[in-house]
Amino acid sequence: MFKVFCGCLCWLGMTFGSMAHATSVVFLNPGTSTETFWVTYAQFMQAAAKDLDLDLRVRYSERDPQNTLRQAREALQGPQRPDYLVLVNEQYVAPQIMRLSHNSGVKLLIVNNALTRDQVQLLNAGKYPDWLGSITADDEEAGYLMLKELLSLRGPAQPGERVDLLAFSGAKNTPAAQLREQGLHRALREHPEVYLRQLVHGEWTRERAFEQATQLFKRYPRTTLVWSANDEMALGAMQALRGSGRVPGREVLFSAVNSSPEALQARLDGRISALVAGHFTVGGWAMVLLHDEARGVDIEQHGGRERRVKLHRLIDPRDAQRLLDMRAQEGDGVNFRALSAVGQPATYQYPFSLQLLLD
Repeated sequence: MFKVFCGCLCWLGMTFGSMAHATSVVFLNPGTSTETFWVTYAQFMQAAAKDLDLDLRVRYSERDPQNTLRQAREALQGPQRPDYLVLVNEQYVAPQIMRLSHNSGVKLLIVNNALTRDQVQLLNAGKYPDWLGSITADDEEAGYLMLKELLSLRGPAQPGERVDLLAFSGAKNTPAAQLREQGLHRALREHPEVYLRQLVHGEWTRERAFEQATQLFKRYPRTTLVWSANDEMALGAMQALRGSGRVPGREVLFSAVNSSPEALQARLDGRISALVAGHFTVGGWAMVLLHDEARGVDIEQHGGRERRVKLHRLIDPRDAQRLLDMRAQEGDGVNFRALSAVGQPATYQYPFSLQLLLD
């Protein structure tokens, strides 16, 4: 009886010991807890963490950078520090968090919005050995693809014809928004017939874009193309267009980034003509990197310190229906463990792609 009792204690000790040593991760989510993109993003991360046996905790800032900094301070200087802190350089908060992390023993990984070139120089990032680097989607390519697809669908302009375009970008101090704008301007350089009447910052919100678009469609009534850096702003601008008596997808072609159910349905209905998506998976792929780093893999060797992955792709109706059918289960069918570099040769490159969900 004593041996059985001791055996049970040993088994319980091993069980709780393994649980206690599970790799812990805190993600500072810059969005709101009701914001479709960031909720979906966190769900994909949770699916990856579950598959990889990571203990992931998500903290939402509710779009308040001060909340992000407070949450970072708690994670980095509190009594229960995680092994890893994952953050987004939204509103340029990353440098302050990196300074808070000094001597904390917590390793940092930046996702979606990397450090800007100026920030890297000012920080002297080499002083932060616990900064693992960043993983982002190629947002410049997303901005480029949207306008190119709109123009392909519209067809060639007639000699001397001018094509009027309106653009809705995100928050000014957000690298992803800036990169998408750069992609827009690259496409504009290739198409001098397109006249960008005005670019405004809709702050990623439907309400703000609706207010702006209501005025802009009156100011520029010949607008036939609308480029939007996310889905919420595109939907707000569409609402404004309908208020003027015109139909999205007919008189005016819209583009957007993201794969919310509403945006996917708009793509199927033809109200959004050019939809780009894929970057909601970045957090999930970040979990693979942290799983490997915790097991001694030099992740820098398998893709560099600051990796920009071509995750964005144009979403056709088949893709849109497939993503709609998944709903909140985007990560359930992905074998994240199979993507690990553990035991792989030095030449191995992580095969991160939206196609992994669509197969």
